[in-house]
Amino acid sequence: MSKDETTTTAADAPKKSKKMLMIIVIAAVVLLGGGGAGAFFMLKGDKAEAAPVKGSVVALEEAMTINLADGHYLKLNFSLQQTADAGAESVDTSEARELAIDEYTGKTLAALSTEKGREEIKTDLTAKIVKAYTEDGKKMVMGMYYTSFVTQ
Repeated sequence: MSKDETTTTAADAPKKSKKMLMIIVIAAVVLLGGGGAGAFFMLKGDKAEAAPVKGSVVALEEAMTINLADGHYLKLNFSLQQTADAGAESVDTSEARELAIDEYTGKTLAALSTEKGREEIKTDLTAKIVKAYTEDGKKMVMGMYYTSFVTQ
């Protein structure tokens, strides 16, 4: 090996180690920054959407008979789970009844015959009811419970 080859190789070694050090530092900053941002958003999300406290349960007075597709019927009754923000006074269930009629009218018997189908429609109806019973940013109703569900 000549003296020139040794000098060139020795000069390249510090450049490679500086480059490798820079790559490691940049990777560490990116990983730590991403982890910190993820933790921030997770903690922020917990504060933003606290679960409402359960209040009283309000039952609809009478069951409804709703026309389904193909000449079938659904006899439906449910109760509304109020939040503590609703206070001691019961909410008026008229709007919930109307939303239920709109949601179930025209559905097929096949869609309501499976547990998955019932749960999907119940989830949609619950979201509409919660939205309808939200006043000034306070949820007055947080859920619903079937008390009667009969198809014919």
